[in-house]
Amino acid sequence: MSDLIREASEQVRELVMNALGECVAAGIFPANPIPSFNIEIPADPKNGDMSTNAAMVCARAFRTAPRRIAEEIAGKVFLKGSFFEKCEVAGAGFINFFFAKEWFSEVIGAVLGEKEDYGKTFMGAGKKVLLEYVSANPTGPMHIGNARGGAIGDCLASVMEYAGYSVSREFYVNDAGNQIEKFKTSLETRYLQLYKEGIVMPEDAYLGEDIIDHAKAFAEIYGDKYVEADSEERRQALCDFALPKNIEGLERDLKKYRIVYDRWFRESELHQNGSVADIIEKLRESGYTYEKDGALWFRSSAMGDEKDRVLVRDNGIPTYFVPDIAYHYNKLVTRGYDIAIDILGADHHGYIPRMKAAMQALGVDPKRLDMVIMQMVNLVRNGEKYKLSKRSGKAITLSTLLDEIPIDAARFFFNLREPNSQFDFDLELAVSQTSDNPVYYVQYAHARICSVLRKLSEEGIEVRAANAQTLSALGEPDETELIKYLATLPTVINDSARNYDPARITRYVWELATKYHRFYTNCRIMGEEENVLQARASLSLAVKQVISNILTMLKIDCPERM
Repeated sequence: MSDLIREASEQVRELVMNALGECVAAGIFPANPIPSFNIEIPADPKNGDMSTNAAMVCARAFRTAPRRIAEEIAGKVFLKGSFFEKCEVAGAGFINFFFAKEWFSEVIGAVLGEKEDYGKTFMGAGKKVLLEYVSANPTGPMHIGNARGGAIGDCLASVMEYAGYSVSREFYVNDAGNQIEKFKTSLETRYLQLYKEGIVMPEDAYLGEDIIDHAKAFAEIYGDKYVEADSEERRQALCDFALPKNIEGLERDLKKYRIVYDRWFRESELHQNGSVADIIEKLRESGYTYEKDGALWFRSSAMGDEKDRVLVRDNGIPTYFVPDIAYHYNKLVTRGYDIAIDILGADHHGYIPRMKAAMQALGVDPKRLDMVIMQMVNLVRNGEKYKLSKRSGKAITLSTLLDEIPIDAARFFFNLREPNSQFDFDLELAVSQTSDNPVYYVQYAHARICSVLRKLSEEGIEVRAANAQTLSALGEPDETELIKYLATLPTVINDSARNYDPARITRYVWELATKYHRFYTNCRIMGEEENVLQARASLSLAVKQVISNILTMLKIDCPERM
């Protein structure tokens, strides 16, 4: 796949090193090791398309002023056959390189030639990644935090696929442990309340309407059959009835959100197949456990955790920590993923060192386990925080959110900021059809290009395959800025995947739309002479392709008319 920014950067390095070699050979500079130097894209196009500080970092090695070093390098740089038409010395010794017209033509040719593959890279080739996200408690509906985690996780998975990784998406179903016992208690109490007086809900029970609905639905089928049954039999029957419905509901809501998992992994599997017991034994064998007050402890503080953790309580029951360890061991060892990534809420920050410590104790490189911490989002309406759903008067759920705003807006807005940042989600802005709405603004850029192409067709003008001669007509600042930005997509993809930050992609496509709207205002297409018209139409096609690639990657609609 094309990555013309990376190739250009490599060319700059090679050109500079060759020039320095000539200088050393000519006795201008001593034959000292060349320090590492940077190559970057200047913020101001006046400072070139690429710039290097090579002369400045060589000043000490050569005992020469940076400006003179830069002038010697620039005088010996051989640009013929490269992407560049000239290089200049600026300031205290920066060397600035300027792209030749042929490079701009190559960018558009790459986009239009690679089509839906443009932007894809090989950074993660050969690496298997398991990305776990949402993993909401199956005892109730998903909340707004799950909505953000779903958007971040699903979009990150797509970005990593674009960067060449083999990615599997997974939902971890906590269908065992304390929360399930609490779920059973809540269901049992609501069921008995249908037939007996004076039955009071425990203080720590689940109080949602969904528990009442499950109890009533169960009673409609089984009547009072379980009222006098053994409590454990009654609790299990209620759980077996209600839990699958909850999990089906989670899957249904997530599909509506355009999230489909490769696997729904159940915690109960780890208990049933002996993985939990096996992990306890492996940790005992590691030498990092000890017994205290009848409980089995993990010496996680020896590996960076703030304190030691209980593995098995004094009653012989493992803590929730043990199946979590077994689950991550299953990911990285049993199933052999190279990297496991969890999207977690801010309240899980302390979870990271203890889980990495457990992997280390088990002989697994803790660097293979990564956690993305996600901050909560404030819903805002009319400038004020919005916490309640109009329907139920309770905390808004994923389902009710998607009834209020478009799915496109939800997926885009939740990825407008890096995961570990808080932000206000403006519900009014999310439904507005104005340029202030980022996702609308991006979709409108795509629709605008489609409109331009339709008008050309209606005028009997065929947009021909672009060639270097035609594209050489592009030279206006808005044109070259747009082309350079198109060329950075592979780099942005890699940075986004490397940093687990899909917000870099939403910001990229938002900025791309901004640059196109500016180009459209300042650079007329219809009515221009043939070469200019064809060149600008080809540039528009390239922008349309990149917007389509990104929105498709993020599972956001890409309308042709608005």
